[in-house]
Amino acid sequence: MQNQSRIRLERVTKRWDATTAVDDISFDVTPGQFVILLGPSGCGKSTTLRMIAGLEEASAGSVHIGERDVTYVPPGDRGLSMVFQSYALFPHLSVADNIVFGLRSRKVPKNARRQRLAKVAELVDLTDYLNRKPAQLSGGQRQRVALARSIISEHPICLMDEPLSNLDARLRSDMRREIKALQNRLNMTVIYVTHDQVEAMSMGDRVILMENGSIVQDGTPPELYNRPASTFAASFIGSPAMNLLPLVKGEQGAIIESEPTMPVAPLEAAGGQLGIRPEDIELRPASDSGVPASVLGGEYLGADTIVHLSIGMHRLRARLTGQQTDLVRQTCRVGWRPEAVHFFGHDGLRRDDLSPYSLLADTAPALSTTAHAPLQDRSLHQQS
Repeated sequence: MQNQSRIRLERVTKRWDATTAVDDISFDVTPGQFVILLGPSGCGKSTTLRMIAGLEEASAGSVHIGERDVTYVPPGDRGLSMVFQSYALFPHLSVADNIVFGLRSRKVPKNARRQRLAKVAELVDLTDYLNRKPAQLSGGQRQRVALARSIISEHPICLMDEPLSNLDARLRSDMRREIKALQNRLNMTVIYVTHDQVEAMSMGDRVILMENGSIVQDGTPPELYNRPASTFAASFIGSPAMNLLPLVKGEQGAIIESEPTMPVAPLEAAGGQLGIRPEDIELRPASDSGVPASVLGGEYLGADTIVHLSIGMHRLRARLTGQQTDLVRQTCRVGWRPEAVHFFGHDGLRRDDLSPYSLLADTAPALSTTAHAPLQDRSLHQQS
């Protein structure tokens, strides 16, 4: 059973006339993994899923499930189930009949259908809703019906194509936990398509990030967040996204474009970009060390505040804990720990051969939390 749920794509391509939707991609999914196909609209992730399901035929390459080459095998013979974005429920059938529809089509005995229905309905908390019609259910309950229909088939592989995109934020959060818990409990192999990085980071054992039909990066969520392979990966993962600042040659090293006073990296970094996560930026008074910056404003989000800054002609964002007050246009200094810096070359790819300059003196004073002090004497006021 375990080996039957292994999925392997070898140099798979999908073309429609002159348009290439998926371009020569390969990856291997081991049994029991929860793999996310992540990327913006039009990147090829849903087309890839549909080729695994057999709903689209690959133009080149091969798809393997277990030991079988299923590239040209019909969808019904691939031994997998699929959950769609639209739920795809029959409105005239009850919840129970929707769930067992596939079993009835395959002529599974009535007794077995009843037993499996009771077990699955309890798993997804639908026991009290089996006699209702889909129109009498909430969006989250309908999605659970679609999940139940997939689970009751007892296929070891489940493909999910943006199943939560029609739900509101709170329901999405609840359903993320339910889907992940079900996958762990049933030890299913899941490939899950989404454009939502929160779903990818919170649910996936592994994330395959796609752009323009190609795989940009394939790794665990922490790997994508902490070591993005390109500027695209850096800007797509993270909320807010990583700040990317162009570097040019200065007199004593590479400087941020349009800010000539503070070298931030060796000259070899010039022509590329410096990346820094918003939470890794430290704000200091204008009299301290660091890169000169101006505060443009802020967005209070409850647990933290996103502070908008300018360095030269470039904008960036810093994430500070708690509520920040006195957010007016004032000068300050910004800095970051050397280990928090990411470098990208002129081709947009990650560089690990460079070491950033230290921007903050070890003896620089920590930010004060005294209320209502101006930024020139401290940094942004923080309230817990």
